[in-house]
Amino acid sequence: MPVVPLTLTISLCLVFTFIVFFLREHARGRMSSAERDSLLPLAEEGRRVGGAASVRTTSSSREDGPGRA
Repeated sequence: MPVVPLTLTISLCLVFTFIVFFLREHARGRMSSAERDSLLPLAEEGRRVGGAASVRTTSSSREDGPGRA
């Protein structure tokens, strides 16, 4: 049956792929990690949300000035 050689070929390809990705990640060093890299887009979004909140607080304080209180 040709199923066994096909299964072995696919398995070896998967093992080889895993080894390549593992070595590539290991070579990146300890400066970066998958968890840290996955949160990087949220760091930029947090700066925008924080900046927008400060703009809202300053504009609302102008509306509640001495003439409107």
